[in-house]
Amino acid sequence: MTYGQILTALADPTRRALLEDLRAGPMPVARLAARHPVSRPAVSQHLKVLQEAGLVAVEPRGAARLYRARPRGLAPLRAYLDEVWGDVLQAFAEEVSRQMEDANARPRHQDD
Repeated sequence: MTYGQILTALADPTRRALLEDLRAGPMPVARLAARHPVSRPAVSQHLKVLQEAGLVAVEPRGAARLYRARPRGLAPLRAYLDEVWGDVLQAFAEEVSRQMEDANARPRHQDD
């Protein structure tokens, strides 16, 4: 899974809401659909997108299928954000260092 696929899956507010619901514990489609203003087929389609992105797993339970959140599915996104954050911090440190060098290179004037 790529961080792009995860971001695409999370771009939809209904999918984000479904994922939040599943963080509380596994649920069947019917229960999820009852909590949202969308049809059961629409919830199933959203869950399919989340499953393809690695964010949701499905467990067959008799005739029902229980969906549960997969927090590990966020790992590629987390790795990407950690990398970007590292780059941002490095750029910040370089800018601070440059500004300190500039400040130290300027002659100082004293007011008497």
